Amino acid sequence: MEGILTVLAKAVAFIMIIVTGYVLKKKGFFHPDDFYLFSKVVVRITLPCAIVSNFSRIVMDNSLLFMCVLGVAANLVMVVTGYLVNLPGTRQQRAFDMINLSGYNVGNFTLPFVQSFLGPVGFAATSLFDAGNAVMCTGATFTMASIASGAGDKPSVKNVAKSLFSSLPFDAYLIMTLLATARISLPEMVTAYAGTVGSANAFLALLMIGIGFEIRMGKEKLARIVRIMVIRYGMGVAFALAAFYFLPYSLEVRQAIALIALGPVSSVAPAFTGRLNGDVELASAVNSLSIIVSIVMITGALMILL
Repeated sequence: MEGILTVLAKAVAFIMIIVTGYVLKKKGFFHPDDFYLFSKVVVRITLPCAIVSNFSRIVMDNSLLFMCVLGVAANLVMVVTGYLVNLPGTRQQRAFDMINLSGYNVGNFTLPFVQSFLGPVGFAATSLFDAGNAVMCTGATFTMASIASGAGDKPSVKNVAKSLFSSLPFDAYLIMTLLATARISLPEMVTAYAGTVGSANAFLALLMIGIGFEIRMGKEKLARIVRIMVIRYGMGVAFALAAFYFLPYSLEVRQAIALIALGPVSSVAPAFTGRLNGDVELASAVNSLSIIVSIVMITGALMILL
């Protein structure tokens, strides 16, 4: 009972941080454009530091590198699902679901939960999954959706690689994975700095989500949103159960992957939807609603798994 109360207390604290960001935006303390400032701070400073700090505290088990493959595979399953469920529909509908059914908002959403409830090994597994997830979210999924829609930017390996390696979190994942695999330690001054800055990541990421949170949708779009949510989280629950019961890893790793599976849609999905001339308002509503659903599901999962 005490463990459940601890999970609930922390989960409520997380929700309160998100609500704080949203309320302060509505009151004018923050402006909608402040979301992009917070996003830059989180993506370019606190998240890379959190990655450096947590990776420096583990002895890398090379078998965890499979998490990168799992991150790619989980995305591919959802991309293919988005295509197949829209075979009777238009090319634009297929492309929309390929982008908005797939992807996992790990760095800004799930990682703060993992950082608070699990240890360094769980953080490392989550980070490695996100490295594979980033390959898809920052370019590969858009390339496939672009081909499916017959519109948008001309797909190319160069554009995908440029988008990927310009991401500081991905660069941090890659460098720290290589260092950890080679058993190379960073200077204590570096890890101390990264630990101090990285400890602010959870708060800033959740506050940022609150500032960016917004749901605007007409009744005519509600049915489609519900359909996307049912498919996304139905498969998410199946993925979480399979990961928890069948992956040949420690309990902490299996807990981490189960939480990822219940996380929200990638935060870049609305932007890529816009680049394909899709319905950005619908994509933003799906993205925001997925945050609410994920808060409930991850909190419930933590109460069961911990």
